[in-house]
Amino acid sequence: MSDLRKIKVNGHEVEVSSNLTLLQACEAAGEEIPRFCYHERLSVAGNCRMCLIEVKGGPPKPVASCAQNVRDLRPGPEGAPPELFTNSPMVKKAREGVMEFLLINHPLDCPICDQGGECDLQDQAMAYGRDGTRYEENKRAVEEKHMGPLIKTIMTRCIQCTRCVRFATEIAGVDDLGLVNRGENAEITSYLEKAIESELTGNLIDICPVGALTSKPYAFNARPWELRKTETIDVMDAVGSNIRVDARDREVLRILPRLHEDVNEEWISDKTRFIWDGLKSQRLDQPYVRKDGKLTPASWNEALSVVAEKLNGTPADKVAAIVGDLVPTEAVKALKDLMVAIGTPHLDCRQDGASLGGGSRESYLFNTTIAGLEQADAILLIGTNPRLEAPMINARIRKSWLDNLSLKIGLIGHQAALNYEYDYLGAGPETLKSITSGEGAFFETLKAAERPAIIIGMGALTRADGAAVMAETARLAAAIGAVKESWNGFNVLHLAASRAGALDLGFLPGEGGRDLAGILDGAQKREIEIVYNLGADEIDGVRFNGAFVVYQGHHGDAGARAADVVFPGAAYTEQSGVYVNTEGRVQMTVRAHFPPGEAREDWAILRALSERVGKTLPYDDLFALRRAMVEDAPVFGRVDHAPGAETALEFDLTKVGVAGSMSDEPFTSSVTDFYFTNPVARASKTMAECSSVMRGAAKLAAE
Repeated sequence: MSDLRKIKVNGHEVEVSSNLTLLQACEAAGEEIPRFCYHERLSVAGNCRMCLIEVKGGPPKPVASCAQNVRDLRPGPEGAPPELFTNSPMVKKAREGVMEFLLINHPLDCPICDQGGECDLQDQAMAYGRDGTRYEENKRAVEEKHMGPLIKTIMTRCIQCTRCVRFATEIAGVDDLGLVNRGENAEITSYLEKAIESELTGNLIDICPVGALTSKPYAFNARPWELRKTETIDVMDAVGSNIRVDARDREVLRILPRLHEDVNEEWISDKTRFIWDGLKSQRLDQPYVRKDGKLTPASWNEALSVVAEKLNGTPADKVAAIVGDLVPTEAVKALKDLMVAIGTPHLDCRQDGASLGGGSRESYLFNTTIAGLEQADAILLIGTNPRLEAPMINARIRKSWLDNLSLKIGLIGHQAALNYEYDYLGAGPETLKSITSGEGAFFETLKAAERPAIIIGMGALTRADGAAVMAETARLAAAIGAVKESWNGFNVLHLAASRAGALDLGFLPGEGGRDLAGILDGAQKREIEIVYNLGADEIDGVRFNGAFVVYQGHHGDAGARAADVVFPGAAYTEQSGVYVNTEGRVQMTVRAHFPPGEAREDWAILRALSERVGKTLPYDDLFALRRAMVEDAPVFGRVDHAPGAETALEFDLTKVGVAGSMSDEPFTSSVTDFYFTNPVARASKTMAECSSVMRGAAKLAAE
């Protein structure tokens, strides 16, 4: 623990850590310090000088509070605490001078700038600036820079704080931005005018304190005070990033990150941030029934009646249900209860065929927790590319790698650029088997580590031998002591936001029931006559051939095209729902606006259908449904809690997976195109443009 030291701030004595900067110490004392270049998660640059304060007994000039630590202060006479002043005449004059310099070349763009109303420069100019300027020279102009399809640049507004350069280099791990020239000619530029090749570029918009970097898709759409702001959860991956959805009427206009230190800190991925235009494209806004081979619009009464008649006229053992990746847990619970009432055991929530579930909860969770990765001293990645599958987890691994010089990272699978150094151990199961048997230096690294972490991805679990790979990974975890009191280093990295919650509810084949492969095979052989498809859009519709398919979802994607009846559901911004992220953290989305047309909330559709079938579900509102969920799985009663190593000593690794032979095929990542992983993304023009740009960049790099 760091030493505490007494200081005086504006005459008030406080005790702070000696490791704090003077800026942090002043804010701990309740004083506001303006800043532009300083950011809590970036290295100190000391560029803008806006954070100047006065140090009594120090040099006879203001001090940049971001660049000096409390430990560097000299005590006063007779050991009196050092004194700092944040509002003295010297400080006031210094800040006015700095602000005057910053505004010399800044254009008067506020009426047409997208940063208007949220601009640090605006706010601090009003609070700390002069009411006039002494400069009459012409303002300089800077050429715009190309930073890709997401970032709009107006570099004449740039004040050279270098936050964007430091974020790209330190957090995102790409060297695509830099500061060139000096003095009046200094400017931020990208490398050879190319797009920034990162999945985190949208965060540059948030950290830019002026209007130099703004959102290109959002440009000129709205002012902040026009928007209705809703705090909710992202579902583009299984991380469960905390977000804020800004909507006007029934249209989402932007998505911003919310602070959650244990999940996404204050960053989000580009897919999370810019997916919003896909929420209004290719939407299902009314029911459809297939007639004469064509899907034709129908009323809710007709669509529900057709499905109910079909269900009532079909034996229970010929009915099956599949759950997709973006479905709220309430809908999963309602569908499971309906299928159980009908009497069918053919249920599966693993539309990718992953070998998960059926055992203890620890066998399918990210048990180290996302924040816990910062404590790991050895990490082994198996069949995963976290940069594409979970960018926020990849950023957390990079953060740990930067902060912990002794951290060793190994990879078994496809060799890819992850933005941190790692030891490439091999491509497939043979390498995993050899490490489990104690061969190689990396086994010794894992064995010697106090807090080793093994992360297995869907690239290893969705194979035909996925259960055997899981068992072999569990054997390795046991061999290196990855699971112990107060530490659980066995981790499954999910891709689907709904997967962990569906597994918690046990949406899996019952006794004698078919899994996904069995359901699809039964549909081909006409042994399965009805398939209820709840938002599963990653399955080729041809594989349902021969079955009557009911699709419930919000986009006209693969699932709807293969359906005989379509029920229009609500997207994640249009309904309140519970999701469980990859680490087992229960979180809740909040409705930002109502769904389009005749679309309805997912659980309500299933409740209405159950009544038509004569198997009325025992809940009439969301509260009653959630209470039933908690009775079914008590974990839903602890919101925003990740269990981590709480039950590590009860976790039996010998019961994870199924021992068997493994093929020699190399592991590959389940995500080939980061921007096209779900129906919302595939409906987004912005994601299509990003995908095209990144494919072009990859092709150029290969050549």
